[in-house]
Amino acid sequence: MTQPAPWRRFLAEFVGTALLVTAVVGSGVMATTLSPDDVGLQLLENSVATAFALGALILTFGPVSGAHFNPVVSAADWFLGRRSRTGLTAADLGGYVVAQAAGAVGGSILANLMFDLAAVDFSAKDRSAGHLWLGEVVATSGLILLIFALARSGRAPVAPAAVGAYIGAAYWFTSSTSFANPAVTIGRAFTDTFAGIAPASVPGFVVAQLFGLLVGVGLLLALYPDAGRTADEVVSGRPDVERRVRS
Repeated sequence: MTQPAPWRRFLAEFVGTALLVTAVVGSGVMATTLSPDDVGLQLLENSVATAFALGALILTFGPVSGAHFNPVVSAADWFLGRRSRTGLTAADLGGYVVAQAAGAVGGSILANLMFDLAAVDFSAKDRSAGHLWLGEVVATSGLILLIFALARSGRAPVAPAAVGAYIGAAYWFTSSTSFANPAVTIGRAFTDTFAGIAPASVPGFVVAQLFGLLVGVGLLLALYPDAGRTADEVVSGRPDVERRVRS
């Protein structure tokens, strides 16, 4: 089978990323409404909703685009697969990143509108601090390692549950509450709610996430030197990809 047309894959990344950010922002608004005096409970509600939504979205869009929803995942897929001609092409990577960023902004606007807020209301929540950037390095590198290790070891079908569980857990074990995604970070700047991030804090988070990408890829290649062979199966293997026998 041939893989879906580029416009279908880009559309899947746009809609999937938009719905992911809608889930993150919307559950944050709902959490502050239901539990106004308990920040810990707000974070629990936000993290559980995000984890479940992410797993469901990977299942929905994985067969079309791989359900990356994240520029660092797409960049790693391109980098690891370029020698074996698997994974994304450079043109695909550009299209994915644009679709993901646009989707993230659209998802934030959609969440704002659903809760009768201004469509665009830039966040005032400052998240500029070294320990938060370190948290993003840890969250992002762990995410990259998890996703590509699953594909290389033949366990890509469990990615929806595993990735959702990792992000849900990383809300709690990282200082930054695990954005781990440049597109989502940009999108969350467009809402002045529980999940927001001030526009001035976005560059620091994105740089930390890119550094986490480098760390994650380095660890992956040290543990799985031939990880690029299975780049086509990230995040959720597409039905057009011929299954390979792995050593």
